[in-house]
Amino acid sequence: MTGVPLRIATDKRLGAYHFGPGHPFGPGRMAAFLEALDELELAYEALPLAEADTATLTRFHAREYVERVQSLAGTGAPLDLGDTPAVPGIDGAAKRVVGTVAAAVDDLLAGRVRRAFVPIAGLHHGQRDRASGFCVYNDCGVALETLLAAGVAPVAYVDIDVHHGDGVYDSFETDPRVIFADIHQDGRTLFPGTGAAEAQGKGAAHGTKLNVPLPPGADDDAFVEAWERIEAHLERHQPKVIVMQCGADGLAGDPLASLRYTSKTHASAARSVRILAERWAEGRLLALGGGGYDLSNIAAAWTAVVREIA
Repeated sequence: MTGVPLRIATDKRLGAYHFGPGHPFGPGRMAAFLEALDELELAYEALPLAEADTATLTRFHAREYVERVQSLAGTGAPLDLGDTPAVPGIDGAAKRVVGTVAAAVDDLLAGRVRRAFVPIAGLHHGQRDRASGFCVYNDCGVALETLLAAGVAPVAYVDIDVHHGDGVYDSFETDPRVIFADIHQDGRTLFPGTGAAEAQGKGAAHGTKLNVPLPPGADDDAFVEAWERIEAHLERHQPKVIVMQCGADGLAGDPLASLRYTSKTHASAARSVRILAERWAEGRLLALGGGGYDLSNIAAAWTAVVREIA
């Protein structure tokens, strides 16, 4: 496999995806990551910013929903039940998230890069026809649909965000080409209320989906023990590309959740996924920042990821 080892999206404009200083998904997330990244001595190339057009968005989303977002842009009206408002600039910012992720997928498919990291991305709650949980568009879903349309299968989606990736699970629940593995805080204790261990896919896809809920207070040791199931699941299905959502909200002190990881969890998970990608996917790994609502935790978790995948 040729291509540079790693590209990271470092354009500060990616950080325009937020809902204002009074919102949990506020400004400062990109800046916190970039400041920490500057302190690392990593060899990487910058992944240029790109903006998704309607054709790219509708690889995953319903056209009617895309048009609704555009029509409400800047009004402040809720795009879901209220957590995801159409604040000024959010439509363009969301398109840049999706466009940059789609560009990273194109780089992977063309062999220009082996691994990529997009910090403001991993908006895994967005459904095909609606926003949810701070997620206007689901860049994870667009990435997976792009890979499948290129004939790459199976593809793996691995999610270590504290919240279950329901927008991805629901959308690919019956698709056996998507190998889904999600370790998260038990949905009976926080949003979005999904991700039970019994949710294993339906029809021909039964068994291709793995959900591993952890109890509130679970720490690094609990994660490592549960992670063995994730590794075995991925080994069993031998994916051709891996998409990993690296949410930082499982670290102790996050205001929206109750797990107690340290950044060692993100380092160990990223190392494991990188090795699996080298074994089965020609090294092709796309990592997405995901959630996280404490800026110091974001910096620690995401730099732990990029250290390992570099």
